[in-house]
Amino acid sequence: MRMTQLKTIADIQTGPFGSQLHKEDYVETGTPIVTVEHLGNRVFTEQNLPRVSDSDKARLIKYTLSTGDIVFSRVGSVDRCSYVDKSHDGWIFSGRCLRVRPTELVDSLYLYYYFCLEETKQFVRNIAVGATMPSINTKLLGEVEIALPDLNNQKRIAAVLSSLDDKIENNQKLNDNLADLLQTIYQGRFGNDILAVNQGVLSDICSYSTDKVAVSELNVRTYFSTENMLSGKAGSTEATSLPTTSQTTACHKGDTLISNIRPYFKKIVYCEDKCGCSTDVLCFTPSQPCYSAYLFSTLYADKFFAFMVAGSKGTKMPRGDKQQIMTYPVVLPSEEELAGFNTIASPLLEQIYSNRVENKRLSILRDTLLPKLMSGEINVSAIQL
Repeated sequence: MRMTQLKTIADIQTGPFGSQLHKEDYVETGTPIVTVEHLGNRVFTEQNLPRVSDSDKARLIKYTLSTGDIVFSRVGSVDRCSYVDKSHDGWIFSGRCLRVRPTELVDSLYLYYYFCLEETKQFVRNIAVGATMPSINTKLLGEVEIALPDLNNQKRIAAVLSSLDDKIENNQKLNDNLADLLQTIYQGRFGNDILAVNQGVLSDICSYSTDKVAVSELNVRTYFSTENMLSGKAGSTEATSLPTTSQTTACHKGDTLISNIRPYFKKIVYCEDKCGCSTDVLCFTPSQPCYSAYLFSTLYADKFFAFMVAGSKGTKMPRGDKQQIMTYPVVLPSEEELAGFNTIASPLLEQIYSNRVENKRLSILRDTLLPKLMSGEINVSAIQL
């Protein structure tokens, strides 16, 4: 196994400058643009993607993505990256991202997983410049040292790890479908609020959590911030770090979390266990446990996010207005209606929870194997490709 700098085995490119791409250039249908917000677990999240016309794509051809590229966040969470698969070939990356294009000297998926090593992530965080908003550039990233076994072993390592991620992604897709099914059922029963006899507002069924939890009781899988919540209702990934404060907002089973920064990204998570969240995340606690599924379904609706966006304050980094949010109109179901809804909703949420538990186990297994495979502690030479 030899060590080499990234710049010797990959081309590194910064995204287009602001003068090359403006918000006014975005169109409803066209080529998607990947921003930092779309860097998910291995692959991109696909909701709320800005798009450009064919003519602008031709103008920005230098910033096109190809299968096997790796896209990094250039600012903020600089250790975040996603792998470009066939379904995202031809997309464009934004100016807040860096594109790494591996050469034939390295397996692209192996290189992606090498950057998933905590040791590598920490190194990238350490070389970042800027205190309030860390950033990296092509020069800094190019100097990262990469351990390279022979190409066949690179492919074997990538095959083991990607098989686990494939299962995780399939479970996530299933959960997305289950959540959409739950929303369809909710809309069918309570969506036509004009016909509702008993109407109220959101504060009638929930409140913001004021409880606190010691940060020492949390870990990267039980702490949520706007950084590790994924756009487009895609759940969350692990936090890159925990807060430096001794306490943070506590969340409990049945609560719903929503990122309050740029609410148009629609970041929402249903709590299955006790956890904690940052001040930029709103934790909605149901007034009664029987309202948990109903509250989540209410907040999951596009109509709610549109209401939240309409009342948000600020232009560059809009935030939801906590008082305005609690005035959102809701149907107050009868006990019989609520019980009927929970009969269907509870098994769906339980299955979503079960899939997430399995994903956590698979993630732990992957993260346990990752350093052992990369270091050679586990011999992969016998694995058939």
